[in-house]
This record gives sequence, C-alpha cells and structure tokens, in this order.
Amino acid sequence: MTVDVTINGRSVTVDAEPGTPLLWVLRDELNLTGTKFGCGVASCGACTVHVDGQPVRSCQTFIEDVAGAKVTTIEGLDSKAAAAVQKAWGELDVVQCGYCQSGQIMSAVGLLSSNPKPTDDDINSAMSGNVCRCATYVRIRAAIHRAAEIMEG
Repeated sequence: MTVDVTINGRSVTVDAEPGTPLLWVLRDELNLTGTKFGCGVASCGACTVHVDGQPVRSCQTFIEDVAGAKVTTIEGLDSKAAAAVQKAWGELDVVQCGYCQSGQIMSAVGLLSSNPKPTDDDINSAMSGNVCRCATYVRIRAAIHRAAEIMEG
C-alpha cells in the first residue's frame, strides 16, 4: 500500500504493508532513528511522535492511520516550546542513560504547546505513560517548569 504523509515538513510517499507501525516506517524506511522502540504496546512512551501536533505512540499507530497527516519526530522539532524544552533539559542535566528522552521531550513539547504554564498535576498527567528506567522524573518535571519560564521570557 502507498501512503502519502508529511514527515518533519517534508512530503513523502511510503510503500508499506497495511498494519505496519509508524515507528518501523520512521526507523527502517526513513532512517529517522531518534524515535525509539521500547515496549511495542504503547506503555512506555519511548516511541512518542506528534501527529498533527498531538503526541502519539508510533509503535501502535499504523502507517495508514497517518495518511495525509503531519508527523513530527524528535529530529523535526522546531518551535518555541521545543527550543525551551531542549534548553531546559540541558540546563538541568535531565538525561541519564537517554533512551527514553526523545519520547519524554516529545510529550513535554506537546504539553507546553497546549499549556504553556502547567501545574505539577498537568505535568504528571501529560507525562504519565512515559517511563524512565533511570527514574529522572523529578528532573523532568523541573525541566518542564523551567521550559515554561524560558517560554515566558
């Protein structure tokens, strides 16, 4: 099956079997390896990308589900919220092993794009389902608050 989709601002035509997870198209067909495979059942968040601006788990989103959509991966982030999150992540030294961080960042950018002044409860809700085996959750929350401050700026 052929699917037309916009990935990181670029129109692409993908030839894939129906039911192929977006994650595998991104990684194996388009060489966008910043999106990680974690669990395969949408429980860990490592594979989070944005589809039409909303964070989704690409391991459980099929390529036919994104036909005509705009998909943004960690490689394509380019917004005020993205710049603020990336700066805050560096300032607060959030990353430990780093495996989950592309998904964490994608979820954080999604949150700040729709809610530029989130509370702890807002952050906890938006970030639930993003698992960090190194348990950097306190630093992640602090970095999201810092990114909100940077965005106010």
